[in-house]
Amino acid sequence: MDTVESDRRVSPLKNFVAGGFGGICLLLAGHPLDTIKVRLQTQDCAVYKGTFDCFRKTVSKEGIFGLYKGMGAPLAGVTPMMALNFFGFGLGKELLQRDPTVPATYTQIYLAGMLAGVCTTVIVAPGERIKCLLQILPLAGRMKYTGPLDCAVRLYKQQGICSVYKGTILTLIRDVPSNGVYFLTYDYLKHYLTPDGECVHHLSTSRVLLAGGIAGMINWLIALPADVLKSNYQSATDGRYQGVRHVLRTLLKEEGAQGLYKGFSAVMLRAFPANAMWMLS
Repeated sequence: MDTVESDRRVSPLKNFVAGGFGGICLLLAGHPLDTIKVRLQTQDCAVYKGTFDCFRKTVSKEGIFGLYKGMGAPLAGVTPMMALNFFGFGLGKELLQRDPTVPATYTQIYLAGMLAGVCTTVIVAPGERIKCLLQILPLAGRMKYTGPLDCAVRLYKQQGICSVYKGTILTLIRDVPSNGVYFLTYDYLKHYLTPDGECVHHLSTSRVLLAGGIAGMINWLIALPADVLKSNYQSATDGRYQGVRHVLRTLLKEEGAQGLYKGFSAVMLRAFPANAMWMLS
């Protein structure tokens, strides 16, 4: 099925720059709820009753800046990460569209989005590893790391680069299909919301926000189970899990299928505004 797309093509370089700026907007809008999400996903016992309880206790014990724990790592990597996301998407479309005058099909958009997810993993995986460890420090009852750089250096000294990139497979499982769905949904909604006879590139700000926000929510519906597994695997003490299958079996045994959707409320609250701001940028 073809999208009703303009013949105008955006170069991968422009996508790179746009993605970098959009990534900063996404991080600033969404990191507090991301901290709540990770803490809900990784708590060993019922420390928090839900999203609001986690928010209240975090602010009460650590102040408002407690919600920004671990932001240093994603802040350092967000520009190249999100830039690579748009760059990979633009590159994927160029590789798949043999004729630039023919609009990309939804299949091509989905595959280009998946390629974007692959491209970002080299930055996302270590960034997520460091972020998760810093976000759960208060739950561990000790301040093991002084910051993202200290965390990265200690991980590397203890077990080498493999420790820094722990959770890469789960990051790919989370990001590749969900990224494809995100770009597909966003493109479809943009065209669906465009009035007859008007160009999709002239879509109003409110409709761009709506398309980006809904696409973000659908993206996270798909990504959340893998994200729960990733958060637990990356933040676990050494030796707790032997691999991806082990963390899945353990979680299902201890909490059942619903355990794969821990942090759902925080994710949905974060997904709409963060992704809307990303696409608006």
